[in-house]
Amino acid sequence: MPNGNIVVTEERGTRVITLRRPGKKNAITQEMYREMSRAIDTAQNNPDIRCMIITGGSGVFTAGDDIDDFMQADSNSETLSDGARFLYSLALNVKPIIAAVDGASIGMGTVMLFHCDYVLASTAATFSAPYIHLGLVPVGAASLLMPNTMGYQRAFAMLVMGRTFTAAEAHAAGFVNTVVSAGHTEVEARKVAREICRLPAEAVATSRRLLRAAPEDLTRRIDQETHLFGERLKSDEAIAAFNAFANRKKR
Repeated sequence: MPNGNIVVTEERGTRVITLRRPGKKNAITQEMYREMSRAIDTAQNNPDIRCMIITGGSGVFTAGDDIDDFMQADSNSETLSDGARFLYSLALNVKPIIAAVDGASIGMGTVMLFHCDYVLASTAATFSAPYIHLGLVPVGAASLLMPNTMGYQRAFAMLVMGRTFTAAEAHAAGFVNTVVSAGHTEVEARKVAREICRLPAEAVATSRRLLRAAPEDLTRRIDQETHLFGERLKSDEAIAAFNAFANRKKR
């Protein structure tokens, strides 16, 4: 059902979570984090839901956190708690998640992909986690998952240098399974979902659990990163970066 900027639908055993805020390039607000968490959490004990798809629709995945929304929230409460709740939902999730990325995937948009099980990207997709440019550090267990998935050097380039990866580079790095034509990610994601839904559910769940990092390792790293992120928000570097952003918005 539509719910603000997050639309949740179900189709043939698959729950589809769609970010729908096109005027803001699907930038994620605290309310959107809460809605996505709810969509993931309520699927956990529902046997009718065999897998999930996260998509931003055609032309964009997400620009990451809505900076205006982020700056208005208190750095010690809502900004971190809603994002952390969403990250915990991803870390503790037991159902396969497919991501359909058609366009820019920035910040949390890229981080969440490392919690997904199958990622489709269009040739127009780009990926970045430029927290460094705001004087901040990685979130969402990215400092654990990214080096494990694509190697230290590539993770350094993305997380410490703030570089952007193309779809081809993301595929070569191993965090994108398949690259498809622009506008076709959702169609292809539904094909993958149907393939997963035809498989024995318990065997899928057990195999997935064996392949993935232990949830307690993920939540421990999320907690560590969240603490450091909160400290960095108060740093001179971050304050200067956010002030510069606010001044650009006023021009």
